[in-house]
Amino acid sequence: AITVHEYAHGRVAYLFGDPTAKMMGRLTFNPFSHLDPMGAIYFLLVGFGWAKPVPIEPRYFKNPRRDQVLVSLAGPSANFATAIICGIVLRNFFWENQQFLMVFSQMVVLNLAFALFNLLPIPPLDGSHVVEGMLPLRQAYQYRRWSRYGPMVLLGILVFDNLTRAGILNAILGTPVIVLSYYLGGGAVIAGLHLLSLLH
Repeated sequence: AITVHEYAHGRVAYLFGDPTAKMMGRLTFNPFSHLDPMGAIYFLLVGFGWAKPVPIEPRYFKNPRRDQVLVSLAGPSANFATAIICGIVLRNFFWENQQFLMVFSQMVVLNLAFALFNLLPIPPLDGSHVVEGMLPLRQAYQYRRWSRYGPMVLLGILVFDNLTRAGILNAILGTPVIVLSYYLGGGAVIAGLHLLSLLH
């Protein structure tokens, strides 16, 4: 999910004229090229991490504000597309193979969760760039000034959620992920997730 997400950012930026990701070797599906050491450590500790953001240079864009929004939406869109493809596969194949059922069910859920999480309007998530690009210039400037505190706010929410089991993210993302997963994969997703739960 993370690799597809970051690749999509770089690819769309490249289509809009920004060669930065390509020059830095980030237009690849190799997960190690997108690995962020701290994000990997955090994933091992609390089960949630992040990738190294693909470098984007808006100065290459013909229409920087519009193109920045489209580049930001590319990552979540790629995750939604992956979830749709996996859902189609689940609905038509692999019902008899438990391993494939579990893998593709998890891919549907993870890609949906990652897409929706990144659409939250908290810097530096993609949703914040979309909001900034759609605001009038004056408000966008003010929003950008506050965005430097976004990573601390986001990390605080993740740590608090993990330590207290408050379920903040689950309350926001849980229902949409479940509903969309069932819509895309039908009963196969439920069966696959049930099999996964039996392994834990």
